Amino acid sequence: MAQRFHSYHDFYRYYLLEHQDPRCRRLHYLGSLLVLGLVLDMSLRGDWQHWWWLPLAGYGCAWLGHFLFERNRPATLRYPFYSFVSDWIMLKDWLTNQLDHKLTQAKANAAAQADGRSAP
Repeated sequence: MAQRFHSYHDFYRYYLLEHQDPRCRRLHYLGSLLVLGLVLDMSLRGDWQHWWWLPLAGYGCAWLGHFLFERNRPATLRYPFYSFVSDWIMLKDWLTNQLDHKLTQAKANAAAQADGRSAP
């Protein structure tokens, strides 16, 4: 059964906890950057006949990271829209050096909830 979230912020904390292995995150970044590169290439050439490469590149890399490193089920299967958005936000957080801080906060929040304390 799918977990319920009170806000997108709560979901993003969950999402980050599902992506703790840096190798998995690197594969997510690779997939997202491949998608951007493919969109740019297809746009410049005006050739969209290989559009199906977009989900294959993006999700293929990301899911490989989950199966090989995290050993968990990709959140996309349960929360497709939130997960799609979170892939891009995680990439932005990594590129802007905010990801380590947000991961630390997500872990602290999870620990506080497990101990029955209020979230930080």
